[in-house]
Amino acid sequence: MYIGLFDMFKIGIGPSSSHTVGPMRAARRFLMELPGATFDAIGRLEVQLYGSLAHTGHGHGTDVAILLGLCGELPDQVDIDGVPAQVQAIRDTQRLPLLGRKTIPFDVSRALVFNRSELLPVHSNGMRFQALDADGAVLAERDLYSIGGGFVVDTDEAFVGSPRGVEEPVPHAFETMQSLLDQARAAGQPLHALLLANEAALRPLAEVRGFIGQVTAAMFRCIDRGLATEGMLPGGLKVHRRARGMAERMRHTPQHASEGAMNWVSAYAIAVNEENAAGGRVVTAPTNGAAGVVPAVLRFYCEFRAGDEAGIERFMLAAAAVGGLCKRNASISGAEVGCQGEVGSAAAMAAAGLAAALGASNEQIENAAEIALEHHLGMTCDPIGGLVQVPCIERNAMGAIKAINACSLAMLGNGAHLVSLDQAIDTMRRTGSDMQSKYKETSLGGLALTVSVRLVEC
Repeated sequence: MYIGLFDMFKIGIGPSSSHTVGPMRAARRFLMELPGATFDAIGRLEVQLYGSLAHTGHGHGTDVAILLGLCGELPDQVDIDGVPAQVQAIRDTQRLPLLGRKTIPFDVSRALVFNRSELLPVHSNGMRFQALDADGAVLAERDLYSIGGGFVVDTDEAFVGSPRGVEEPVPHAFETMQSLLDQARAAGQPLHALLLANEAALRPLAEVRGFIGQVTAAMFRCIDRGLATEGMLPGGLKVHRRARGMAERMRHTPQHASEGAMNWVSAYAIAVNEENAAGGRVVTAPTNGAAGVVPAVLRFYCEFRAGDEAGIERFMLAAAAVGGLCKRNASISGAEVGCQGEVGSAAAMAAAGLAAALGASNEQIENAAEIALEHHLGMTCDPIGGLVQVPCIERNAMGAIKAINACSLAMLGNGAHLVSLDQAIDTMRRTGSDMQSKYKETSLGGLALTVSVRLVEC
């Protein structure tokens, strides 16, 4: 199973890949894969959300995502501006247009249940869909799981950390970074050459490069929208957008060159994650909660290191490879391993990407990714109020800065180091397994609990 560019980068909708993008895809998939006669016989639907989806789903927009998916919408195509009216019409009329083909009664308050007392067996982000006829007889039932980064599996497909890549063979298959390094050494080639050959084996090279251009453009549009937008983020925490004000101050305040670059990187990351928190169009990289790290570092490469198209290609190929390894051998799901799997993986991806873009050796690229991941190990996922805002937005800025620093440290050395990326990824897996569930995207521990108590007392 190969996890490549098209798996790791998806254009979608905020605020969460696992709690918004995944559930939207799951709801649509449930209906799309029903036999025609079963679909035609549907009189009503019932949906239950479990685990992390139940605990933080309201703040992450999971209920909205489910409704949109049942209507047949896709995260990369849905009209973001039209979503509020579309969802409000369903709530007001208590009628749901299934895939846009037939309309059934649907009382959101009764038919969409946040089950906070039970868990489904495979993953914390579980969903159970039931289709019933007009008399209440069950026509079909299916459990689906959103396992991070917009990936969705059912019970038959699923095991924790299921990679869900493509099954077609590639010339340089690898399940560890050491395997990829060994193949590159044997071939006398840089990592990006092998990775590009893999992508070209799956689809035409022009399509691969077109996709890189499309994703890069989407990332930069998201940065630009975030830098231009003011106001308060939705959800009730009264968090004001900061990216535009930061950008305005930096444009008018003389700064040391290096300090200025890092301040812009922070602004880029915050701009993306403010857009994400507002339900805007973002690129999962590898998730929505960590969507600001890779774009911020890529923009840094273009704006401050005279980046070119060839460098962007190297960046994206290396970043996707590292993200795929994190997903295959650990997890990119905050509900499974905490924020180390989201911002930590994103920082490792960005560090490897930047090193590749700057012409680092294969060993330095691996080292850069390892340094970035190592210094996120143990990070919990504790969003206040179940919203992807505090501490999530600032964590992306810190992850981007760490990624650049990790790249610099690696390129100041010769690639030799004690802990390998594969070992760091395995440590992330084991640390996530040891972590108490309340620290894994439930808003029942950490900063979420502390600040919630203070808010109540105030």
